[in-house]
Amino acid sequence: MRSLGLGWLLALGVVAVDQVSKAWVRGHLVPGQVVRVTDWFDWVLAFNQGAAFSFLATSGGWQKGLFSGIAVLAIVVLSILIWRHATEHWFCTGLALIMGGALGNLVDRLVAGEVTDFVQWHVGQHYWPAFNGADSAITVGVVMLLLEGQGKKRPPAKAKEDSGRPTP
Repeated sequence: MRSLGLGWLLALGVVAVDQVSKAWVRGHLVPGQVVRVTDWFDWVLAFNQGAAFSFLATSGGWQKGLFSGIAVLAIVVLSILIWRHATEHWFCTGLALIMGGALGNLVDRLVAGEVTDFVQWHVGQHYWPAFNGADSAITVGVVMLLLEGQGKKRPPAKAKEDSGRPTP
């Protein structure tokens, strides 16, 4: 990432892909419908008023403001981090993906009051909660940040002194 502008461009690209995919699913599936794609992957149409894994989904509506506020705060913080670390390309790309995912789900919350989920993975009868393109971008961005952090060299630990005498 060379600038905050490129970070925002990537984030808006994530939002565009996310919103187009959600609109397609809402136009082609009905809530609860399951379209088997493979033995381990289905298309579904689900709506989530909560956060990840439907956290606080049945809390009466106040959570929309909370999660929207958290998303706005995250977008501001991520923008600042991208601006401050403009020369760290991998780091900024991960941040931009997270920002795009947060923005994509924020659009859903503000427009529809709930987030559209449609991708469902499973093994036999064990199902992972449904998710969407914004969630995927956030996950990829976090993985990039973790990998980037693993690649940084840490300074060597200082040698301990034994009973006040310097080590030879």
